[in-house]
Amino acid sequence: MTQRHMLDIIHDQNPVTLTPEKSVKEACELMRKYRIGAILVVNNKNHLVGIFTGRDAVCRVVAEGRDSANTTLQDVMTGSPVSMGPGKTANEALHLMQDGGYRHVPVTAENRVIGIVSKGDFRGLEQARLDEETELWERIG
Repeated sequence: MTQRHMLDIIHDQNPVTLTPEKSVKEACELMRKYRIGAILVVNNKNHLVGIFTGRDAVCRVVAEGRDSANTTLQDVMTGSPVSMGPGKTANEALHLMQDGGYRHVPVTAENRVIGIVSKGDFRGLEQARLDEETELWERIG
């Protein structure tokens, strides 16, 4: 099977981004509007500085009783998230997600956001290949 690269997966993407001083409420509204699970947080040069996910909304906002309208992304985002370059393969992305426990991985070029991938972006064959590799390593180890 030929491996897809990140550029193949994100080629038509226009990732949703916000700056760190925006509110959690605004981020959640965009996540609902676009039916996405994460917002990429960028500075004024479109450099990745964080990621805000549905998990962050639940664990860092709702569970802590914070007011979403008065809580900024910089207060609750995951700062300096792990990202991948556009030349990486789908299999490398899946490995990174599995090893790190991530559901979303930003795709950057020179630290500028160009896209984001999530587990749902990958075909069944790519996931099956990861499962086979994981099983093989578990038998060896």
